[in-house]
Amino acid sequence: MIPSRRILGVAGGLGAVVTGAVAAALAVTTRRGRDPFVTEPLGELEADRASTVAADDGTPLSVEEIDPSGGEEPTLTVLGVHGFALSRRSWHFQRRDLATLRLPAVRQVYYDHRGHGQSGAATQETSTIEQLAKDLDAVVRALAPKGPIVLVGHSMGGMVIMELAEQAPELFAERVSGVALIATAAGEVGAKGLPRPLLSKYNPLTKGVGELAGWQPGLVEFVRAAGGQLTRQAIRRLAFGGRDVSPRLVDFMLEMLAVTPVRGLVNFVDTLGSHNRYAALAGLKETHVLVIGADDDRLTPFSHAERMAAELPDAELVRVRGAGHMVQLEQPELVNSHLIDLLQRSARVDGSAPRRRFRWWRR
Repeated sequence: MIPSRRILGVAGGLGAVVTGAVAAALAVTTRRGRDPFVTEPLGELEADRASTVAADDGTPLSVEEIDPSGGEEPTLTVLGVHGFALSRRSWHFQRRDLATLRLPAVRQVYYDHRGHGQSGAATQETSTIEQLAKDLDAVVRALAPKGPIVLVGHSMGGMVIMELAEQAPELFAERVSGVALIATAAGEVGAKGLPRPLLSKYNPLTKGVGELAGWQPGLVEFVRAAGGQLTRQAIRRLAFGGRDVSPRLVDFMLEMLAVTPVRGLVNFVDTLGSHNRYAALAGLKETHVLVIGADDDRLTPFSHAERMAAELPDAELVRVRGAGHMVQLEQPELVNSHLIDLLQRSARVDGSAPRRRFRWWRR
């Protein structure tokens, strides 16, 4: 295990120095006692500003902004792009901890995709990764029109960032200084993980509206045949890894999945199943890139992270042992330590240049 050498000035303003190695130890320790998230206000953090951004076709996109908690002038903007069937609430631990970051101080922007959370509905024609990338561009133009940006994408959100790199290469060349790709894939969705036939909305097991829940990224989550209710057991198995997953996290996942109508999610299945953006990765080669995968991810196995890192030889590749697809919820200390490393590289806090680093973490 190679510990981080960058100071992570977080710790709620206490001035503590935390390294990636320490964060890994914290992630392990919290799982040996009681549920560490019993009192955590998951998804209930207040934003400094909430607004609506109009996509280019007029669809309202619900957005929240979080300023540095210490009142500092932000050095850069972090923009979170969530996964399929979720919402901006899935970034709970990231928005909580990054608000206290001092080196660098960051402004955070989180939004809901169309057809998700509190944003406007998507039609069958607009339920595509191409359209979601245009929506992301609209959010950037409205709320981060100047200064450096770091884009953080989970699952389908990572796919959207790849597509935006293809649509707007000048944005990445001039302003995107960092990209984090978390539990995502550049293509071959369904080739690894759950069988590809499950992606089809014509599959007799999943074709009924109310019997299908679109899942990360494009891999179909099963629901009860009667009533179309998501099962707790299925969520626990497909979203998380490890043996000691917090029951509160499972409840939180169910809450997020219950918000987005299943009828709208069905329309996204085709675009996720046909996702292939390996060529788009070329647009990220001049940015600082962090690729995080989890070895218990049943939806986008770690082999996807390895393949993306192979296409991006200067990227940092992190393998999280014992975590599943919702790695940023399951092991937030570890994920956040690497995100802060990325932010510090992107802001040139230590003046370092990008370099390839592999980290192998054991629980």
